Amino acid sequence: MVMAALMAAVTGALAYVAVPLPFTQVPISGQNLGVMLSGLLLGPWWGGLSMVLYVLLVALGVPIGARGHAGLGVLLGPTGGYLIGFIIGAFVIGWFVRGRLTIFRALVGSVVGGALVAYIPGAAWLAHVGHLTAGQAITLGVLPFIPGDLVKAVIAAVAAVGVDRAYSLAGVRGRAPW
Repeated sequence: MVMAALMAAVTGALAYVAVPLPFTQVPISGQNLGVMLSGLLLGPWWGGLSMVLYVLLVALGVPIGARGHAGLGVLLGPTGGYLIGFIIGAFVIGWFVRGRLTIFRALVGSVVGGALVAYIPGAAWLAHVGHLTAGQAITLGVLPFIPGDLVKAVIAAVAAVGVDRAYSLAGVRGRAPW
């Protein structure tokens, strides 16, 4: 439970690493890295719960959304779908890498869960709120973020495998087995 709260806090801190793009309301942010690490380090249930906590804190007004934004308006605004996608994404990542954590599994899990799965509700909600076609939502809310999310997936995979190995060497139980 403490680790889930910690990963929610890490995701909130990474949200401050945000770069607005002039052509879309969705900024580039470090949040996806937090989502990826949550799923990789905590497994599906605790990783997903860490993102539920993160989204709840943002909704309650704690300024830990991208660029410090918070409140129900964030959930109802153009980026709200991505926040919901973070919950699903962390779960999918954790489910994908349950068992032995390898760089390959961590990388693929991060790309699938932390990027692709999170994009689906994000782009769908962006289309709804912005009155966009599916193609416009993908152009504005998915395509510009793929290169950065691939870099974040590599960082998350290397970091998670390193943490997992360090825990094993120290004789400490690492990731949850479920």
